[in-house]
Amino acid sequence: MSNELKNIELPVPGIAPALDSVFRPAVLARREFQKAAHQFPSPVLLALERNEGSITRFDTVVADGQSPAFSINFFHLERLVKFLLWSRGGWKLWFSGPAALGEQLTRHYESTPSGRFDADLMGRIYEHPFEVAVVRPEGIPPARENSAPLGRHLRGCRIGFDLGASDRKVAAVMDGKVVFSEETVWDPRPQADPQWHFNQIMDSLQRAAVHLPRVDAIGGSSAGVIVNNRIMVASLFRGVPEGLFQSRVKTLFPELKAAWHSIPFEVVNDGEVTALAGAMALNENGVLGIAMGSSEAAGYVTTEGRITQWLNELAFAPVDYNPRAAIDEWSGDFGCGVQYFSQQAVGRLIPPAGLEIRPKLPLPERLVEVQKFMGQGDERAERIYQTIGVYLGYAVAQYAEFYDFRHLLTLGRVTTGRGGSVILSHARRVLDQEFPELSSRIAFHTPDEKEKRHGQAIAAASLPMAK
Repeated sequence: MSNELKNIELPVPGIAPALDSVFRPAVLARREFQKAAHQFPSPVLLALERNEGSITRFDTVVADGQSPAFSINFFHLERLVKFLLWSRGGWKLWFSGPAALGEQLTRHYESTPSGRFDADLMGRIYEHPFEVAVVRPEGIPPARENSAPLGRHLRGCRIGFDLGASDRKVAAVMDGKVVFSEETVWDPRPQADPQWHFNQIMDSLQRAAVHLPRVDAIGGSSAGVIVNNRIMVASLFRGVPEGLFQSRVKTLFPELKAAWHSIPFEVVNDGEVTALAGAMALNENGVLGIAMGSSEAAGYVTTEGRITQWLNELAFAPVDYNPRAAIDEWSGDFGCGVQYFSQQAVGRLIPPAGLEIRPKLPLPERLVEVQKFMGQGDERAERIYQTIGVYLGYAVAQYAEFYDFRHLLTLGRVTTGRGGSVILSHARRVLDQEFPELSSRIAFHTPDEKEKRHGQAIAAASLPMAK
């Protein structure tokens, strides 16, 4: 960590997390910086280009040389761009603004560990080397957002499936009604043979198909980054050697589609299907879904009821601007969502809570132990959930600056039981006190057991438009 980062002063939250005194919410830091920068503004225009010419635009300001905030321009610009990269995605960053900042961004993605991580992953996801283009204002391309006409197609005989890290689910659906569902425990991550993965998924599909007179379409969701039905990055297949990943895993879903005689077959990220399931259950649009499990998964349904082509990988998006914040073990960056809204967050908070849980236990087992303490009314366990709730309140305010939503759907194993209610009550307290304009606008929702069992499967099955 550079001395420059160590000396940055950041606003203290009005409601402090019980177990994290150094938490410095991104939303407060960004708002304070923008307020200072607008006194002596220097415009910055940003655009992110994805596949098929999709472009996200974002215009902002930094401080010019007269402002005391001038010295922290790059810190705030880089954090903003990182959030945009992992929420929207893109292989090319267009930048128009102060030349020195453009040069710093270029160096950041070429030579720093966290910048190189982001650039490499974006290059892999979009199959194009990541680049920064520093241009004049007139060189910034206009916005061109594409959304997918996926979901809410319920007619006919369909199969829906979901691939998770610990189990896979499948359902047979006829005209929107689940006639069969099954959950199978599996551990795909150490499996090195792509054929094993193919066979396991095919087995589930075939088991569902016997409950239907025919199969008109298949829809699915999977952990990882899915672009045009192709698996670009996914921890489920981490055991597969890189060469086999490129030759077989990346095209696993098209291969399955071919095996089913090329019927309509669509697969998207599990977070997107979660948000779609929530929108369908609520009969509402403008839904942001956050799943707190082994990582933080997210999905978004627009106010027009569509799934976007954005990444929505908020696990990598910064929510804490304190350079001393928790480090994401994968990217090596600080303050990323995964350390605040997942089993990793629970594991990180166990020591300061004072709970006597063996640190060598796997994270899912540590979460179970915390939930046991919670069931016994242990105040130490409750402070863990209170802390996550405060994190969530500030993150919701931050997400609202980048997503237009009226409904927040929360789910995942971290939210199971009374702990989930504690998380939401403290998040609501943050909104009420710090962001009243959002508190009256955003409703919180948690799916019931029926929705969790069948909603995801129905939403996944509804993805393709049958012929």
